[in-house]
Amino acid sequence: MAYKDAGAPVDWLELSVHASPEYVEPLSELFRRYTDGAAAVQLEGDWDPDNDPSDPGPPTRVTVTAYLKMDATFHNRRAMIDVGLRLISHLQPLGQVQERVVKQTEWESAWKAHFTTLRVGKRIVLRPIWLEYEPRPGDVVVDLDPGMAFGTGHHPTTRMCLEELERRLVPGMRVLDVGTGSGILAIAAAKLGAAEVVGVDIEEAAIKASRENAQRNGVGDRFAMHLGSLPHPEAQSGSFDLALANITARTIAMLAGEMCAAMKPGARIIATGIITEREDEAKQALEQALALEERRQDGDWVLYVARKTG
Repeated sequence: MAYKDAGAPVDWLELSVHASPEYVEPLSELFRRYTDGAAAVQLEGDWDPDNDPSDPGPPTRVTVTAYLKMDATFHNRRAMIDVGLRLISHLQPLGQVQERVVKQTEWESAWKAHFTTLRVGKRIVLRPIWLEYEPRPGDVVVDLDPGMAFGTGHHPTTRMCLEELERRLVPGMRVLDVGTGSGILAIAAAKLGAAEVVGVDIEEAAIKASRENAQRNGVGDRFAMHLGSLPHPEAQSGSFDLALANITARTIAMLAGEMCAAMKPGARIIATGIITEREDEAKQALEQALALEERRQDGDWVLYVARKTG
């Protein structure tokens, strides 16, 4: 297909690819880096456990869509996307990339049309800010702007962590979020009733995004974001009732002792981001510092719930 260079008005190339939910976030990051705006994620069907109790579980396929401005940088950016897609396809075969040209006048409504609300667990609802949603009694609605690289909730680790957070959080708890990223877990914790959430992240962009997202959700007064890792002066020893760590197996292994130190006796940690091939490393480190209570697995990803004894 031949593409024109920048003009007035500039057209857009819509790129869509099918994948399993665990590859939503790497695909979204690839598209975010080289396209103009966030990637849109569309579920295969409208899965909702509350509406359809017979449903066997979350969707097995999603569609990730993004829009690339057909300007002077178009060809270079399209080539970089192809390189990234080939790398991801070595881990799991992807569907063929679908392309279509979208006129400038159609673009804004076109990309927003791909976003829908997503229910996670029984109460948590992730809602794009431009969509109307009538909450059910007890719903905890997290408003998100996909243009801010907000966590999608589709990745198995994010979904499992939100589900466990819903089960484990007691209103009034003080929560630690290690590797807070866009703040999706911390914001959900605050909306579920946490008295205070302290987040740490080594990326300045994550701190900026999480602060803006917290303000958008009206929980900025209960969510303090800090640049850095553990140990951290704002994460004092023995001061947290619950800890969240959706990071990587290696980082969990490195920080297990520091996370334990920040927790109160009897406090729990929800640790995920653990791929099965690195599970032993994370498990052994958690076992040295904490008592393992529960293990969950979704595809190649594992979550542990562990408790601080003594």
